[in-house]
Amino acid sequence: MASGEGILTDGQWKKLEIATQNSGSLSSSPKSHTLFADLNIKSPTGGKGPVAGFPNRHVRRTHSGKHIRVKKDGAGGKGTWGKLLDTDEGDSCIDKNDPNYDSGEDAYDGLVDSPVSDPLDDYKKAVVSIIEEYFSTGDVKVAASDLRELGSSEYHPYFTKRLVSMAMDRHDKEKEMASVLLSALYADVILPDQIRDGFIRLLRSVDDLAVDILDAVNVLALFIARAIVDEILPPIFLARSKKILPESSKGFQVIVTAEKSYLSAPHHAELVEKKWGGSTHTTVEETKKKISEILKEYVENGDTYEACRCIRELGVSFFHHEVVKRALVLAMESQPAESLILKLLNEAAEEGLISSSQMVKGFFRVAESLDDLALDIPSAKKLFDSIVPKAISGGWLDDSFKVTPDQDGGKSSQDGKLRQYKKDTVNIIQEYFLSDDIPELIRSLQDLGTPEYNPVFLKRLITLALDRKNREKEMASVLLSALHMELFSTEDFINGFIMLLESAEDTALDIMDASNELALFLARAVIDDVLAPLNLEEISTKLPPKSTGTETVRSARSLISARHAGERLLRSWGGGTGWIVEDAKDKISKLLEEYETGGVTSEACQCIRDLGMPFFNHEVVKKALVMAMEKQNDRLLNLLEECFGEGLITTNQMTKGFGRVKDSLDDLSLDIPNAKEKFELYASHAMDNGWILPEFGISATG
Repeated sequence: MASGEGILTDGQWKKLEIATQNSGSLSSSPKSHTLFADLNIKSPTGGKGPVAGFPNRHVRRTHSGKHIRVKKDGAGGKGTWGKLLDTDEGDSCIDKNDPNYDSGEDAYDGLVDSPVSDPLDDYKKAVVSIIEEYFSTGDVKVAASDLRELGSSEYHPYFTKRLVSMAMDRHDKEKEMASVLLSALYADVILPDQIRDGFIRLLRSVDDLAVDILDAVNVLALFIARAIVDEILPPIFLARSKKILPESSKGFQVIVTAEKSYLSAPHHAELVEKKWGGSTHTTVEETKKKISEILKEYVENGDTYEACRCIRELGVSFFHHEVVKRALVLAMESQPAESLILKLLNEAAEEGLISSSQMVKGFFRVAESLDDLALDIPSAKKLFDSIVPKAISGGWLDDSFKVTPDQDGGKSSQDGKLRQYKKDTVNIIQEYFLSDDIPELIRSLQDLGTPEYNPVFLKRLITLALDRKNREKEMASVLLSALHMELFSTEDFINGFIMLLESAEDTALDIMDASNELALFLARAVIDDVLAPLNLEEISTKLPPKSTGTETVRSARSLISARHAGERLLRSWGGGTGWIVEDAKDKISKLLEEYETGGVTSEACQCIRDLGMPFFNHEVVKKALVMAMEKQNDRLLNLLEECFGEGLITTNQMTKGFGRVKDSLDDLSLDIPNAKEKFELYASHAMDNGWILPEFGISATG
C-alpha cells in the first residue's frame, strides 16, 4: 500500500527523493514550488508534493489562476520542474491491477487540471450577459428574475457599477433603460445600501472611465441626479460622497456637477427625468387605472390568486393603500361584490402582500372621504361601519383603527372637529403647493381658528411633502420658517415633530428613505432658527429609545454638526427658496442704511413691499431697532410708524421683531452700552401707539 503520508508507491517515493536532491539548481526550496502549491499532498520535506499518475502533468497555474501548458519534453521553463519527475516514465496513469493500488486515489483523479473557480469572476461574466440582454429586450422583469436567480447578492454593488458604466458608453436609450432598471430593482432585488455602494465605486473609478468616455463626469453626474430624483439615492448621498473623495478627483467634480447643473435648476426633477428622451416610469394616474382594472376583473372572475399576482406585479408596495381604498369603494358601490372584496383583502393581508400599515392607511383614506362618497353612495357611512368590524374580527385590520379619532364616525364633537380640521388643512396645503402663496395660507389657518391643532398641521404638511418632489419639500421648509415668525410657537413645532417621529416607522413603509428626509427637515428647522439645537434633545427624550424616531434625531444632529452645514442644508433639496431669506436680510440692511442716511419714507416702504415676504417683516423691525440704537438715530422709528399705519407690518410681526431684540439685549449691550435704556424707550413708544400686543413686557429684564 502507499505510504501513510500520501498516495505514492514506494518506487514513486524514491523518484521524488532523487528529484528533490537534484532540484537545487532550479529552486532553492521545494516548498515554494508552484507544483507543490497546487497539490494538497505532504512531501518528505514538509511542503506540498506531486501525485504520480495524473495524466495532465504538463500543466502549470499562474498567479492569476489561469492554466498554461509547459513544454512536453523540456524543463518547462523558469520555475517549473519539467522532466525531473519524468526520468524514465511516459504518461502514467492509475492501474487498478497494480498490487499497490489504493482505491482512494480515484478521488484525486483530474484534480490538478481542474481550474479554481472565483465566484466574483463568475458573477461578473453573468451580469454582463444579463445587462446586454436587457439592453436588447428592455424586459425589466426578466432582468430582475435573472439577477435574483444568479444569487451572490453580496456582489450587487458591482452590478450597479457595471450597469451604469456600460450604459454611459451607449446611447440615451440605454442610459434611460439603466435608470429605469435600477429603480425597478431598488429594495426588491438590490438593497439601498448596495445601490449607494455601487455609485461610490463609480465615483472612485470615474478617472479611469474618463479615458474611454470623454463626457464621463457629466454623464455620471446625470445618473446620480436621476437616482436622487427617482429616490433610490438620498440627497445626503452628495454630502457624504464629498467627504470621502479628494477635491482634486473627477469623482468630486461629478458631485459638484450633479448639485449645480442638475439638482439646483428650477423644475429640476422634470428636466432630469426627460434628459434622455423621457421617462418610462409608470405615472401615478396610470397605476390607479391599472388597480381599478385589476379589481373590476377580479369581481367578474373571482380569481383571488390571479388578482394578488397582478397586484404584486405592479411593484408599488408603498401604494397598496390605494388598492385598499379602491377595493372598499367598489364594495360599497356594489353590494354583491362586498364578500369577494373582503376575501381579496383578507388573502392579501395573510400573504403579506398588503402590510398592516398600508391596510390601515387605505381604511383611513376611505373614512376621510365618507362625506364625499355619501353624495354618490347614500349609505356609504353605514356600509363602511359594517365592513370595519368584519375586517378587525378577521384579523387583517389592526384593532387600533376602531379607536382612532378619525375613524370613530365623529361620535364626539371634539373628534369631529379634529377630523374636519385635517380635511381642511389637506386642501390648504395642496393649494399652497400649487400657488406658493404663504400669506394666503397663513390667512386660511387663522380663519380656521384652531391654534391647538398647530402640531397636527405641521405633521400633515411634512407628511404630504415627504411623498412629493424636492420642490414641495423645499416649500414646506420655507413655510415652517414663515409660520414660526407669524403664527406657531416653538412648542407647536416640538410637538409636531414628536408626532412625526413617533410614526416614523409606519411612514417608512410607505415612503422610501423617510427617515433620512425627516432628519433633513429637522436639521433644516434648526438652521432656519425654527428650532434651537437644545430642542432636538427635548424631542429625543420624548421618543422610545432605539426607535426609528430617535435614530432620525441623531442623524439630524450629525447633519447640523457637519462642515458648512448651513449652506448644505439650505440646498438640501436642490436649493431655491432656502436662499431667499438670506437675500432678504441683505436687502433689508441696505434699504435701512439708505433710509437712515436721508432716504424717503415712501420709497423705503415700497422697497419693503417689493420684497414680497410679509411673513419676514419682523426682520425689518429688528434691524431698524438695532440700527436706531447703533446710529443713535430715532428717525428709523418714523419708518416703523409709517409701515404700521399702512398695514405693511402687522401687529404680530411688530411684536415678533421687538421680542427678538429683547431676547438679544445682553449681547447688544456689549457693543451698545445704553441698549437696554433705548429699548425700553422704543417699546414704551410702540405700546402707546398700539404697534405691539398688550401682553408684551416693556421692561428689558422682563
